[in-house]
Amino acid sequence: MNPKSARPVLALLTSHWISIFGAALVTTAVFSWLFVLPAHVHGNTSNPYIGLFVFIFIPVVFFAGLAMMPVGFFLAKRQLATGLRAAPDRKTTMRRVAIFFGVTTFLNLLIGTQFTYRAVAHMETVQFCGQTCHVMKPEFTAHQNTAHSRVTCTGCHVAPGASGWLASKMAGTRQLMDVVFNNFPRPIASAMESNRLVPASQTCEECHWPERTTPVKVRVIPSFKDDENNTASLTVLSMLVGGGKPGGIHGAHIGPGIEIRYAASDAKRQSIPWVEYRNSATGKTVAYSAADAKPETIKALPTFTMQCVDCHNRPTHAFELPERAVDAAMADGGIPATLPFIKKKSIQVLRTEYTSTEDASAKIPAAIDAYYRQTYADVYAKRSSEITRAAKALSDIYNRNVFPDLKVTWGTYPNNLGHTDYPGCFRCHDQAHSAPGGAAISQDCNVCHQAVAVEEAAPEVLKTLGVAEHLTQIK
Repeated sequence: MNPKSARPVLALLTSHWISIFGAALVTTAVFSWLFVLPAHVHGNTSNPYIGLFVFIFIPVVFFAGLAMMPVGFFLAKRQLATGLRAAPDRKTTMRRVAIFFGVTTFLNLLIGTQFTYRAVAHMETVQFCGQTCHVMKPEFTAHQNTAHSRVTCTGCHVAPGASGWLASKMAGTRQLMDVVFNNFPRPIASAMESNRLVPASQTCEECHWPERTTPVKVRVIPSFKDDENNTASLTVLSMLVGGGKPGGIHGAHIGPGIEIRYAASDAKRQSIPWVEYRNSATGKTVAYSAADAKPETIKALPTFTMQCVDCHNRPTHAFELPERAVDAAMADGGIPATLPFIKKKSIQVLRTEYTSTEDASAKIPAAIDAYYRQTYADVYAKRSSEITRAAKALSDIYNRNVFPDLKVTWGTYPNNLGHTDYPGCFRCHDQAHSAPGGAAISQDCNVCHQAVAVEEAAPEVLKTLGVAEHLTQIK
C-alpha cells in the first residue's frame, strides 16, 4: 500500500463508528490471543474449557471485527460520496488514529492483564468446572465432601503431555456442545465408564507412592440399630493394606512384578467374568473364569490392566448410601443419637422419593418435625432444637447425594472399595472364579483384614489403643 492510498484508507477507517468498533474488536482479540496462547500451549493452563476461550470465543470476536470493518468502510464511503460527511484532512485523520490507538492500547492492557488473566485463572478452578455448568453439580458436591477436596479437577482428569492436552480440549468442546444442545446423559457417566480415565500412574501416584503404603491400618466402623434407643455398636477391623512387598491388599494386587488383567462385561465394570494373574518374579501366570463364562464370550469383551482406581473408583466423587451417611452423622453428633427412633425415621425420609432438591429440603424437615410433635410430644417440647438440627443434617445428606433433575439417586455410582454395599471385592473374590486346575480366587476374609471386634458396644481394643474416649458419641 503506497502513501497516497494510505490516507483514504485511514480516513475511511476513522470516519464511521462501525469500522472503528470492528478494528477495536480485531486488535483486542489479537492481543488477548497472544496474551493467553503461550501459557496455554506450554501446558500451564490444563483446564479443557480454556480451549473454548482461546479457540472459539476469541476467534469469534476477531472475525466479527473483520466483518464490521468493510461495512464501516462502505458506509463511510457512501456518506462521503453523497456529501453527508465531509472528507477529513490529514491532520484530523492522524488525530483520530492516535486517539484510536491510545484508547485501544489502554483497553487492551486492561483486558489482557485483568479480564483475560482472571478469566483463565477462573477457568482453572474447581468452582468453574463444577459450578459454572449445572451438569457437574453432583460431582462438585461430592468432591467437596472428600479428603481430595483441595485437588483440582485437572489434577486427575487431564493427562500430562501434548496428547493429554489435546484430548482434554476435544473433550471440553464436546461436552460444551452436549450441554448447549441439551443431549448430555442423565446421569453423566464416570470417567471409567466412558473410557476417559487417565491412568493412575499419571494421577494417583503423583501423590501416593504405591511402594510405601502403610502395612496395617485400624478401621473403626460405627453403626446404629433402628430400635427406639438407636442401639450403638462398633466394628474394629485391622486392615492388611500391604505395600511394596507381596502380601496385603496392595502388595497382592499391584506389588512389584505383579500384573492383573481382567475382562468386564458392563461399562461400569461391575461384572468381571475373567481374571488373569501374572507374577514376573516367580513366572506364575494363571487365568480364572466365572463358572457361567464361555470362552468365546470372554474373548469378545474388553480387557483392562488393574490399577488403583479399579478398587478406589470413587476417591474424589464418593456418594453415600442412606444407612452409612446416617450412621456417620449420628456418630459425629450431627444427628443426636438419643432421639428415639431417629435412625429408623431418618432412613425412611431419605428413602422417600422427592421431585427436586427444593422439594426434599422442604419435606424432610417437615416430616421429622411432624413425627416427633405427634409421636413424642414430650421429647418435642424439650428438645425441639435437637430435632431441628437432625432434620437439617438429613436434608444435607440428601442434597449431597441425590439430584433428581440429573437422575442421580442412591446407588447410582457404585463404590468398589469394600464389599458391604456393592459387589466391590467380590466381583473377583467370590470363590466362583476358578482356574482350569480347579483353584479359585480366595474369599478368605482374613487375607485382607482381621476382625478385632464385631458390633460391640465398647470394644476393649479401643481402650488398649487409647482412643475410646474420642468415641464418646457412640454409646
